[in-house]
Amino acid sequence: MDFQSNIIQDSGPMDNLEKQLICPICLEIFSKPVVILPCQHNLCRKCANDVFQAANPYYSSRGTNITGGRFRCPSCRHEVVLDRHGVYGLQRNLLVENIIDIYKQESSSPRPMKTKAEQPMCEEHEDEKINIYCLTCQVPTCSMCKVFGAHKNCEVSPLQSVYQKQKTELSEGIAAMVAGNERIQAIVTQMENTCRVIEENSQRQKQLLGETFDGLYALLEEKKGELLARISVEQDTKTAFVRDLAQKYRQQLESSSTLMQTALSSMDEPGEAGFLLNAKKLLNEIASASRLNAAERIEPGYENMDHFTVDTQQVEELLSTMDFGVDDEDFEDEEGDEEEEVGEEAE
Repeated sequence: MDFQSNIIQDSGPMDNLEKQLICPICLEIFSKPVVILPCQHNLCRKCANDVFQAANPYYSSRGTNITGGRFRCPSCRHEVVLDRHGVYGLQRNLLVENIIDIYKQESSSPRPMKTKAEQPMCEEHEDEKINIYCLTCQVPTCSMCKVFGAHKNCEVSPLQSVYQKQKTELSEGIAAMVAGNERIQAIVTQMENTCRVIEENSQRQKQLLGETFDGLYALLEEKKGELLARISVEQDTKTAFVRDLAQKYRQQLESSSTLMQTALSSMDEPGEAGFLLNAKKLLNEIASASRLNAAERIEPGYENMDHFTVDTQQVEELLSTMDFGVDDEDFEDEEGDEEEEVGEEAE
């Protein structure tokens, strides 16, 4: 807001101040909260929201899925671009709100009718009005003090000239303070925008880091599935071989049991001739069955699967050194150093 120096002049200072506090939309004194646009002009939040809604009819309310929007400042026609928070993302102008509070307090408090200011009297000369200014002592005084009193050797000047000069200086000081406050407000806004950008950049980097690790997880899961499949293949091969061999032994056992029953039955043959008719054949079959007892067997340790153990120490050490700012060349250098160390140990 542009505060002119005339807000402290004698002619209607409160009226001049009120003109600076009028909203260009509703033409009333700003209603809180007051928002400050990027062009440094101010609006009531309700008026800003009305303008924003008129320019963005599909932006129904706060929390909608529509992101951002724009409208033009009614004071300078500068295009204002808003984020997904809409008007609620604009900064409040606390300085203007405080000035409005002070203005309302002053307006509501009874003030005496303005009359011609009474001329203060000199403390040393009660019948003399203060009508000059001592430039040497920097205080107002009377003519008698200049002629006969404490300021007779001082340089003086008419009150009016000093009054106008000091009032102009005070006006310029107030204007400078207002400008300084506006600069501070701009700096605060810039810092808040910087914080927002930092949060957005951090969120983006977190997302990228998550995607990178998700890729590593997927690669590990793929490798895990490959190694598990190799174990399963050997498991199935060994299990099938052992089951097949067990089946052969079951068949041999069944055949041997049958032959043994037949041999036991022949032992009960009452006649010698009848016994000898089958004895030779049974003896040959028993000898053949005895030779089958030396059938194929599984070797000791055949069931061992320890050769599928994976050494992850090198990978764990490599992952433990992973950090930001380390590129692929650094990893290759580390791997090369490790290979050299392994070669030296082998020698």
